[in-house]
Amino acid sequence: MTQNRNIVIIGCGASGGTAAQFARKTDRKASITVIEQGRYPQYSKCGLPYAIAGVIPDFNDLLEFSEDWFAREHINLLLQTTVEDIDHQNHCVIARQGTNTIKQSYNALILATGAKPWIPPIEQLFDHNQKLIQGVFMVRTFDDAKQISSFAKKGKKATIVGAGLIGLEMADCLYTKGMIVTVIEALPTILANTLDTDLTEPVLKKIKEHISVLTNHLVISTVSKNGSITGVVAKEKETTNETRIDTDVLIISTGCKPDTSLAEKLGCSIGAKGGILVNNRAETSIPDVYAVGDCTQYVDFVTNQPILIGLGSIGVRQGITAGINAAGGDYQLLKGLLQTCTSEFFGVEIAAVGPTSHRIQDFSVVSGKFTGSSLPSYFPGGEPITIKVISQEETGRILSAQAVGSNAAQRINTFACAILNEMTVENLRKLETAYAPPIAPTLDAVTLACDVVALKMNRRQRSP
Repeated sequence: MTQNRNIVIIGCGASGGTAAQFARKTDRKASITVIEQGRYPQYSKCGLPYAIAGVIPDFNDLLEFSEDWFAREHINLLLQTTVEDIDHQNHCVIARQGTNTIKQSYNALILATGAKPWIPPIEQLFDHNQKLIQGVFMVRTFDDAKQISSFAKKGKKATIVGAGLIGLEMADCLYTKGMIVTVIEALPTILANTLDTDLTEPVLKKIKEHISVLTNHLVISTVSKNGSITGVVAKEKETTNETRIDTDVLIISTGCKPDTSLAEKLGCSIGAKGGILVNNRAETSIPDVYAVGDCTQYVDFVTNQPILIGLGSIGVRQGITAGINAAGGDYQLLKGLLQTCTSEFFGVEIAAVGPTSHRIQDFSVVSGKFTGSSLPSYFPGGEPITIKVISQEETGRILSAQAVGSNAAQRINTFACAILNEMTVENLRKLETAYAPPIAPTLDAVTLACDVVALKMNRRQRSP
C-alpha cells in the first residue's frame, strides 16, 4: 500500500497559499500542512493601499482564502505558528504555537518565507525599545495597513520614503483620504526600476499637480515629540542642503530583503542577489525542498541575469509550480521572468515588461517612442497613450516595452506575448489590431511604436 505524501509549506502568503491549493488539486489524498506565523491566511498584499483608501470597503475583503476554505480542502492551516528548526535528515519541521511545540514530518517542503522590509539608515527612527516611533509604518502586512488606516486623517500630513510602485500607490491612496502628501526619493527619478526616465517625466509632472515630490533627497532623521513623529529632515544629495518637513505619518517604502534564514539553516544555495536559488521546477539545491515568492531569485528572460522575485503575479506562478511538483506532478516555469507589471496613480496608468534601458548591458539596442490616442483623432473622447519599445539592433528582437496612458496594461500584455515568442519589431509592426472609431484607431500605438523603431533600424542599416 502506497503511503500518502506529507507536504509542509512554510508561509501562507500568495505564493505559499497557492502552492497548497495546487498541491491539493494534484494529489487529493496528500497530507498538506501550512504553517504561518501571522494571524491571517492568504490575503492580497497588493490590495492593502486600496483598503487604506477605502476603495476596498472592508479589510476582510482582502482575504482570498479563508480558514474555512482550507478546512474544506482538508489542508491543515496553523496560524500564529513559528518554525524554529528544520531537521531535513529526518524530514521534520519543528514549530512553536504559543507554548506548544509541534513536530510535523514531510516528504516535500516548500519555503514561502517572503521578505522583510529594508529600512534605510534614518536617525531617531526607533525608540529606546528598538521599536518604530509612533506614526512610522511599513506597508507589508494586514496589521500594518490597519494601523496606517487609523492614522490617515483628512488634513493631516503624510510623508512617504520611496517613489517605487508601492510608494506612489500609497501616496495616491493617502491623498484620496484627504491627507497632504510628500514623497521623498533618493534617486534622481521616480519608478526607476519600472520606467526609463523619459517616460517618468510626464508621470512625475502629473503627480506633482496633487502632491509634493522630492527626488535626489535622503531622509536622514526624524523629529518627534512625546514618542510620536512630528517631522523628518531630508538632505539634497547634490547640495547637502537640509529641509525639515512636518509630518504626522511616515511610511517607509524602500524595498525588501528576502527572508532566507530558514533556507540558510537548511543549507540551500543563496544567490548573488540574496534570494534562494531555484530552478524552473521551483526546486532549491536541497532535494525535496522547494522555494517560492519573495524569498527567491530566478533569472531575467531577456538578459539571463539573476533577479529577485518582487511581483505577486510571479510568486503565484512559482506557487503553482512548487505545489504541483511537490505533489508528484510535473510543471515548469518559463526559462526566465518577463517582469510584466502595471499600476495606476493620480489618474495615470503605467505598465512595463522586460528590463529598463540601464539593465540592458549585453545588447546593442535601438529604442523608439510613440505618443498617440486611444481613439481616432476625429472621434471625441480619445485619451493619450505613450509607448516606448527597446529592441536588439542586430536582430530587431523586442527586448522590453513601457507604456504610460490609456489601457497601458493591455498594450504591455501584447508586448509580453511578443517578447516571450522572441518576435521582432518588423513582425509586430504588421500586427492586425481591432479597429472601430468608438473603440480603437486604425493603427494601434503598439504597432506605431514598433514602426518608429523599425524605421530607425532601417536608417542605421542604410547608413555608410
